[in-house]
Amino acid sequence: MVTDTSPVVVARVGELPAGRTKKFFLTIDGREEECFVVNHGGSFYAYVNRCCHIPISLDWIENQMMTEDRQYIQCATHGAQYLPDTGECVWGPPCGKFLTPIPLTLRGDDVIAASTNELPSE
Repeated sequence: MVTDTSPVVVARVGELPAGRTKKFFLTIDGREEECFVVNHGGSFYAYVNRCCHIPISLDWIENQMMTEDRQYIQCATHGAQYLPDTGECVWGPPCGKFLTPIPLTLRGDDVIAASTNELPSE
C-alpha cells in the first residue's frame, strides 16, 4: 500500500499548451493512480485516467487524450467524449457520467494536485 499523500507538482503553467494533456501519478485511497491534467482554454483540470464506461485508460498513444480539434477528452478505445472543464461525457456509452476529478491548485507557475485519502464521489 502506498502511503505518500504529499502534494504533487503535475505541470508548470507554460509547459502545457491549450488543448494538451500530461499524465502523472497520485496516491488515492492508498493506491498509486494514473491521472492527467488538461489545459483547456488556459484553465487546468485534472482527472483519474479511467473511462466511465469500461475502467481502462483513456489514451491509446501516450498523453494523447484529446479529440483532433482539441475540444474534448476522448476515450481511444470506444470514442466516448468528455468536456474538459467538467469531465462530463457528452457522447458515447457512458453519456451523462463524469470522469473522476482531481482537485488542483496553482502556486506561482506550478500546477499542483493534492493526494487524497479517497476519491471524490461520482
